[in-house]
Amino acid sequence: KIMTLLCLYKYPCYFQECCQPDWISFNPKGLEVDLQQRLFGQHLASRIILKAVNWFMNNDNTKKPLVLSLHGPTGTGKSFEGMDSTFVHLLISTVHFPHVSQIETYRSQLQQWIKGNVSNCERSMFIFDEMDKMHPGLIDSIKPYLDYYHKVDGVSYRKAIFVFLSNAGAETGHDREEIKLCDLESALSLSALNNKSSGLWHSSLVGEHLVDFFVPFLPLEHKHIVECVLVEMKADGLKPDTSVADRMAGDFIDFPKPERVFSSQGCKKLTVIGAKQEIFMNLSDKKRQ
Repeated sequence: KIMTLLCLYKYPCYFQECCQPDWISFNPKGLEVDLQQRLFGQHLASRIILKAVNWFMNNDNTKKPLVLSLHGPTGTGKSFEGMDSTFVHLLISTVHFPHVSQIETYRSQLQQWIKGNVSNCERSMFIFDEMDKMHPGLIDSIKPYLDYYHKVDGVSYRKAIFVFLSNAGAETGHDREEIKLCDLESALSLSALNNKSSGLWHSSLVGEHLVDFFVPFLPLEHKHIVECVLVEMKADGLKPDTSVADRMAGDFIDFPKPERVFSSQGCKKLTVIGAKQEIFMNLSDKKRQ
């Protein structure tokens, strides 16, 4: 026990996560593989995120933190999973900032919380979920940390990453694979700025161009739901079955009516118990046939 305590004191980062290269080094190939294997039907988002994060993490002289604003319907892949790290912080608007009457308290707490975490690790990541439900004006309290300052109150934020997630988005009439970033980015920024229900409504973060990329996540089609089901089967230890996945995907495609081209819930339904049970039931039904 004494030797263990001595080792913990002398080599703390051997036993627990620390803000050091061995723990927080960037793996570009790993990010690319994750995007390919876990993000379906999002050619624009994959490309933007990969290029933006690659550039930022390999640049030792960044002038500001990386700020990404991800927009799209639920179940399209915006949420960050598998990021179990002391230095990745998730804030959910309806959970952490529920009461509009306490917005001034939230502003102060948010500033101190971010300052404390970045002081602890300059490579911290902050994910703000449900930006479309955040009280307007709250997010502007962290504007100084996202701006082109060398330091704010003695702390540099230039190596941190801020990610905003919103279910609000913009529509386009183009075919999916033909859509380019220029078709959507300006529409997304204007939508975020002018939507009174958005946490970015009239925000100086948008007005002063502190959001580096507005990243569109498109509604999922039948073929993308099939991919989701196959991955879920594999994760549950089942042999992936395309015919079963195809049958399930048909039940998920529900809008617009009557055409039924997209899924309003994307792959999100597959994360609930009922959907997993349906996979087993479909497999069992097929075996009886």
